Amino acid sequence: MKNSIQLYLLCFLLFATSCKIQAQIAYEKISSDRLEAAFESYKEPAITHRRFKHADLQPLIQKHSAAFQIEKLGESVEGKSISGMIWGKGQTKVMLWSQMHGNESTATMALFDLFNFLEASGDEHEELRKTLKSSLTLKFIPILNPDGADAFKRRNGLDIDLNRDAISQISPEAVILKKARDDFEPEFGFNLHDQQIYYNVVNTPKQATISLLAPAYNYETEINDVRGNAMKTIAGMNDILQKLIPGQVGKYDDAFEPRAFGDNIQKWGTSTILIESGGYPGDPEKQYIRKLNFIIILNALHQIATKGYEQYTTAQYFAIPDNGFQLMDLIINEMQVKVRDKLYPLDLAIRRRESENATGYFMTGSVEDLGDMQIFYGFETLDATGLHYTEGKVYPTAFESVDKISEAEAMDLLRQGFLAVKVKNGEARQVHGLPILVLKTTEKFTGGWTTGSVPNFFLAKDGVLKYGVVNGYLINLENPKKQEFRNRVF
Repeated sequence: MKNSIQLYLLCFLLFATSCKIQAQIAYEKISSDRLEAAFESYKEPAITHRRFKHADLQPLIQKHSAAFQIEKLGESVEGKSISGMIWGKGQTKVMLWSQMHGNESTATMALFDLFNFLEASGDEHEELRKTLKSSLTLKFIPILNPDGADAFKRRNGLDIDLNRDAISQISPEAVILKKARDDFEPEFGFNLHDQQIYYNVVNTPKQATISLLAPAYNYETEINDVRGNAMKTIAGMNDILQKLIPGQVGKYDDAFEPRAFGDNIQKWGTSTILIESGGYPGDPEKQYIRKLNFIIILNALHQIATKGYEQYTTAQYFAIPDNGFQLMDLIINEMQVKVRDKLYPLDLAIRRRESENATGYFMTGSVEDLGDMQIFYGFETLDATGLHYTEGKVYPTAFESVDKISEAEAMDLLRQGFLAVKVKNGEARQVHGLPILVLKTTEKFTGGWTTGSVPNFFLAKDGVLKYGVVNGYLINLENPKKQEFRNRVF
């Protein structure tokens, strides 16, 4: 009898080990090359930039009605429809929601690429697709905050941050998300966001292109099986990201926020994974980061379908470096500033923030900090040793309109010490691409070097202008580089 029990236990252990090995082998077959190839094949061609509207997505949702179960979950504050999309027949339920913040659209683009992939058939990815379909039931909410998306702003039509409305549920969009989770009862959830481009991998100059988090469910940031499974899945996602963007993955701050959806959905029993899309050099429309989202979401879904996440540990999750917030658009080191006839060498840290109006989006520069800026990193850095802060002037003769000013003329005026020009006609707040300030409703411009100032000034050496700083953009007057300016008429 004893031998029989031992033999049974041995067989059981061998069987369990075999199943685990098979799951790991199945997971390991999904390489980054295959996932990249899948993205290139199924990228949604109708989405080419990150500023799409709610109406742009409705036909793209409906085109998947044959493969997905599409349901209207409710309406936003302003009466726009919010759709849910269900795919798959598996036992494990996974829910993914995007654009809770209206101007955080990177993952939404990736979801529509994923819809194309899931609906396809008969290609080299068929085995992966079959694994997902038989193991998972997926529920997508591709755009939770359509009012914010249409205005390209963070908050909803009530000016509420939906990610701080999980408990009170003042907003109809919050009610919709809570009900969707409660009705569907997903085992895993994906909370899809964008973060500022100024996040870095802490104490390095590298942007945190993707940041990941298994949100805490209490103030003690304890780990139970629910949160632990999210951590292990993230470790697997990081594994593939390090092959694509080595050193550019951060771990988002896990301080418990009692009003947040991610924290509460984790608390309610769904293993929740936060993806934050940051910045990547030369990718202002986040099309490469869109690709990364597609890859890691598909990778994570395969991990969940095969339980491949079990091969990872929470220690691997905690080994992901933290996010920092140490990046600046421009750092100017050792600029000489005269105060009460005395020169002081200052470092300036400058950021340019994005805004939008009826004519497009534009940037507004600001001096974030000054003094000793050695702990910060700039996308662009200038050693201004020996260069003196110098104020600029307004060119006295008005031009007819912005269109009548060429870039070459603007550069020539800058070299003469004019930071701004006036125009007679055109719209105030009109967006333009000139490397100079344009005034229509005012005769003067603001600018300076102190914190909070718009950085508009020159840097001179021995009285000769060497650089212009226009709305936070650095312009080399002797050897200007090609760059895109997004300024507005004042």
